[in-house]
Amino acid sequence: MLRVPLAKPYLSRPWKIQYGWTQATPQNKFLDPAWDRSIAIWPGMVAMKTTGDLVTLVNSTGVPYGFFGNYIGGDGIDELLDANVNALACWVLDPDGEALVQAPAFDTTKTWTDPGNGTVALISASNTGANRGKLVPQGTTGSTRAIARLIRVDSASQLCIGGLQTGDVGASA
Repeated sequence: MLRVPLAKPYLSRPWKIQYGWTQATPQNKFLDPAWDRSIAIWPGMVAMKTTGDLVTLVNSTGVPYGFFGNYIGGDGIDELLDANVNALACWVLDPDGEALVQAPAFDTTKTWTDPGNGTVALISASNTGANRGKLVPQGTTGSTRAIARLIRVDSASQLCIGGLQTGDVGASA
């Protein structure tokens, strides 16, 4: 359940699992205490593992681990602070897992195109600046290794993504 401020009853999570009964796993992780909350995190943004069970927003040296399932400052909601716990859900997609991701968890200023020719469009995360952690097309300047593949573009504000499959290349951009 998402507790929203009274002034924002229209909010919902921008991360919605489509095929996940056995294809996606919300792993119990903890927000790295070193994270300074300098960038708001929306569900669907990309996490990287630091030490043990700690995660933080992906950066230029880290490898994408999974997707945040909680608000940590996005839309003025910080579920971890509100509940006075440091635990969070970090979603990891199996090859046949799918999820809907809505803006602002991905960079809407980038061109999102389904190739439509049988090739796979890979998705990375921005690793610098104000868009750090947001999904971007693979190969975007300042992006990480691939973390997912584009299934379809539903609208300018919603993507359907899937887990990486055998043969998908996840090289650093």
